[in-house]
Amino acid sequence: MGSLIIILAFIAGMKFTENLWAAGRNIYDQVNRLAFVMQLVRDQYVEEPDMNALVDGAIVGMLAELDPHSVYISADDQKQIAEQFAGEFEGIGISFAIQDNAIVVISPIPGTPADRLGLRSGDRIIKINNVSTYGITNDEVFKKLRGPKGSEVDITVHRPGLQETLEFTLTRDKIPIHSVETHYMLNENTGYILLNQFTSNTTAEMREALDALFNRGMTQLLFDLRGNSGGYLKQAVQVLSEFIDGERRLVYTLGRRADSERSFYSPIEAPFKDLPLIVLVSNGSASASEIVAGAIQDLDRGLVVGSNTFGKGLVQQAFQLGDGSVVRITTDRYYTPSGRLIQRPYDEGLAEYLTDAYQQNDEDRAEEPDSLKEVFHTEKGREVYGGGGITPDVKVPPDYLTGYGARLRNGRIFFEYANQYCSEHSNQYDSFEKFLYNYEPSKEMIDDMVELAVQREIEFDEEAFEKDYDYITSAVKSEMAQIYWNNRTYFYRVRAQRDNQIEEALTLFEQAKEIAGL
Repeated sequence: MGSLIIILAFIAGMKFTENLWAAGRNIYDQVNRLAFVMQLVRDQYVEEPDMNALVDGAIVGMLAELDPHSVYISADDQKQIAEQFAGEFEGIGISFAIQDNAIVVISPIPGTPADRLGLRSGDRIIKINNVSTYGITNDEVFKKLRGPKGSEVDITVHRPGLQETLEFTLTRDKIPIHSVETHYMLNENTGYILLNQFTSNTTAEMREALDALFNRGMTQLLFDLRGNSGGYLKQAVQVLSEFIDGERRLVYTLGRRADSERSFYSPIEAPFKDLPLIVLVSNGSASASEIVAGAIQDLDRGLVVGSNTFGKGLVQQAFQLGDGSVVRITTDRYYTPSGRLIQRPYDEGLAEYLTDAYQQNDEDRAEEPDSLKEVFHTEKGREVYGGGGITPDVKVPPDYLTGYGARLRNGRIFFEYANQYCSEHSNQYDSFEKFLYNYEPSKEMIDDMVELAVQREIEFDEEAFEKDYDYITSAVKSEMAQIYWNNRTYFYRVRAQRDNQIEEALTLFEQAKEIAGL
């Protein structure tokens, strides 16, 4: 695909003779130019070209001239995206990874066939319908385990610690794709919700999580949008409507036409309008996440904490092409209640745009310092900044991993080691709470994990290891918690113990209350 874009760029730069190829005066002239070039390539190119690939490349190249978020999506990719944002698929209900050429269950999704029949974190699926899974790919797993609701699939499982394999026949069902990754009480009065995307199910999931936490005694909420890349704008508005009342404008969009403005407002009453609120954000928080954070900030509803967000202030509309593929074209820009456009500049090209966004430190990002940004004001007159994401009210940079720690994480070494350890050592704690507050992996265990990493060709780096030691021990402990109790929420509860941004946020609720007038 990259070579096709290069070819198209070359074609676009060719200097045709003035009498033959003057600049087209309308769209039909331009289409004729493109059709003529395609005919030349079809008839004259040294090899027989794939014309479908050429058309795809032409569309990709055309949209790339617009902005980073106007894109072409193939039919196969669009099917997966639609499934993700619809909030469900049909299958057995596991999250998994491929390790040592085998399917390893990370966790069963609660309430699904896999969960009901007792699949556990760490189980290895060695056969599907009596066919070995050795060497299977991710795409093949999806094809074999997903299928129509009501159909059956047989799997053979090797469970660590057992000599005999286990046989399961699972009846496929509708499997929810949760946008609320987890929710729980951080302490006796602080609720915590981690939202990973804004899908069609988000509003219902948020209401369920908020009600559950309220019934457990929540009197303040830490709402985690770190790494949330966005989703549906209307879902972002509905999430805000849980916290903001008074028919206030939450966000508005403007397109090319003068009459294109659309505004979205809060309801007259909001069920959690008096709940003290802190929103956690990161450089991976984008689009709908920034709509939420920007409205909370502009309307003085709570405190935004973390690092500068991504800076995506463009709204796309999807147009079907008839073969299942889609073009998503930017039709509007969105603005926060104070009038801020959050979109970062993208005139240096896509590679620079993405690289800059994911710089670990805010100071490394190629953006203006706050002192040079355009200043806006919240409802109560506080200064906020436009021109490149949401700048938090309180900046708290995360504890960044070294390259060594990142390689351990990305290679799933923590999970692999914990899975081995838990298969050989029974759980010595009768409750998760005792494990959470009293247990720490020993130095010998961490040394064994390092040795496993060396076997997986991750070279030991002593200086980086010392720097990442707290993260490494927490990562091993969190994987053990998930495996011992077969509960993904326990994974996050362990991680929260050594999350410096969560720790700092918990000290800021008095400030959040003051801003909101609570």
